[in-house]
Amino acid sequence: MTNKTCAACDDDVGENPIKVTIGQKTVEVCCEECARALREAEKARATGK
Repeated sequence: MTNKTCAACDDDVGENPIKVTIGQKTVEVCCEECARALREAEKARATGK
């Protein structure tokens, strides 16, 4: 079985990954901290900051 890695930190996402939508793509992250970081990065990208 292939392990999936977190889109934010490259750690193993484990049994219950959190799905985060970035633009038109949904990615999986390992924890709420990584999910929050990606959401904040997407928000900054969308507002041009």
